[in-house]
Amino acid sequence: MMEDLVYPVMAKLPAIMSLVSEADHNLYVFSFILIGVVGAVVISAAALYVIRRHAASREKLQNLTAPDTEASKDYQELCRARMATKPAQEASPAAQRIASLSRESDNSPSSRSSTSSWYASTISSYMEDHLRNKDRLEQEWTALCAYEAEPCATAIAQRPENASKNRYVNALPYDHARVILNELCNFGNSDYINASTITDHDPRNPAYIATQGPLSNTTPDLWQMVWEQGCVVMVMLTRLAESDVTMCHRYWPEEGSELYHIYEVHLVSEHIWCDDYLVRSFYLKNLKTGETRTVTQFHFLSWPDGGVPSSIKALLEFRRLVSLDIFLADKYNQIELF
Repeated sequence: MMEDLVYPVMAKLPAIMSLVSEADHNLYVFSFILIGVVGAVVISAAALYVIRRHAASREKLQNLTAPDTEASKDYQELCRARMATKPAQEASPAAQRIASLSRESDNSPSSRSSTSSWYASTISSYMEDHLRNKDRLEQEWTALCAYEAEPCATAIAQRPENASKNRYVNALPYDHARVILNELCNFGNSDYINASTITDHDPRNPAYIATQGPLSNTTPDLWQMVWEQGCVVMVMLTRLAESDVTMCHRYWPEEGSELYHIYEVHLVSEHIWCDDYLVRSFYLKNLKTGETRTVTQFHFLSWPDGGVPSSIKALLEFRRLVSLDIFLADKYNQIELF
């Protein structure tokens, strides 16, 4: 009797196991299909995003390089007018010095080789001296860090009404060397901007201007300084943001034009030379006077905050590009350094 009861139960076990196995198989197939559908949807969405972004970038580049825009035409006319008037202008001291050196070189064929030998000898002696005295470089750096300008007062920068215009409390312009704005043309009726003049060989005629990466509330001040000081070249050495920290406010339009107080800035072109730097051309218009100018911006992208560029080659090529532009365009005006 017991055997008769056990047998039917055992006979049904394979059928039950077969049903369970078939259900698992169907579940696996369904899961696989579902995963495939989800993956296809994700891939399609990613591809659509990439296509749209590429199309938007290409459209932006086309807009930047479109020759029929009014700003682009005005920019080209200003450039042509500048080049046309160059021969009639009196040669600058730098140009005269270059011409003089060229004549001397022509008169003495051996001058080039002797000059090169002098440079090589000087550099070699300098390196040998540092190799013999291994502490000299560190001593020079310590002395440089301990240097204090005389006078070195920063009272104007520390005034309460100017505190909000300084990005860093420990990077302030000296009172005797700061750039002074025309307060009658300033939107805040102030003559202060965190910027300092830098002299080259003539203390009475500053060659450069060093300034901080502007804040959102000091961007009109920056363009006022560019206009009043006659700056035609801007060299930017910082990124806009780094590690989610804003290093510099975008002081130019991403495309088209933008108004900063009475200064209308048009982005004419944006040329990416390499991963390390790019060049932008601006068309600047003073709406109060109706005057227009051209400004070229060189933007170096590979200088990390609190560090040094990873490639000295890229930095030297960038410097050579800036120097070449200044020389060819005869732009012996101040250069903005950020």
